[in-house]
Amino acid sequence: MFTEYITERTAAFQALSPLEDRVQSAAGLMIEVLKKGGKVMTCGNGGSAAEAQHLSTELIGRFKAHRRSLPSISLNADGSTLTCIANDFGPEQVFSRQLEGFARPDDCLVAFSSSGNSQNIVKVLETASSLGISSIALLGRDGGRCRGLSTHEIIVPSQSTAVIQELHLFLLHFLCERIEEAFA
Repeated sequence: MFTEYITERTAAFQALSPLEDRVQSAAGLMIEVLKKGGKVMTCGNGGSAAEAQHLSTELIGRFKAHRRSLPSISLNADGSTLTCIANDFGPEQVFSRQLEGFARPDDCLVAFSSSGNSQNIVKVLETASSLGISSIALLGRDGGRCRGLSTHEIIVPSQSTAVIQELHLFLLHFLCERIEEAFA
């Protein structure tokens, strides 16, 4: 069982190789945004929320190197705001409503969704587009309804939520490494 588990993950990691240009392009966008004084806003649901918050934490704190704090907001981190918006406007607007309030032209959004079908992620990507905000979507499976809605998309080609989330974590760490190289 353990060997099969490793084999499945190894195959999933190898399937990322053709996505290198997309990943490098997403890293370049985030570096450009941060160098212009913009901020990175992140969001996701469930395990993807943890990854979104993890990315923001690495930017504000540090990944490996000691460097200045980089501006980032995790849109899924404030329970009071999330429940207020869900109650008053509907759960599909918990991220888009915040994006409307926080986003400025030089910012970018990084959205995580293992299925690509979460209505609040679809809505926030549509809102980013309507506001002229660059976006990166880290998705899984076939990209779901989020496919094609972001400026940059990275779709992990797996049907397993656990594998998708594991590779999203790997990708966010790679993005952080690239960003730290630019700001070290």
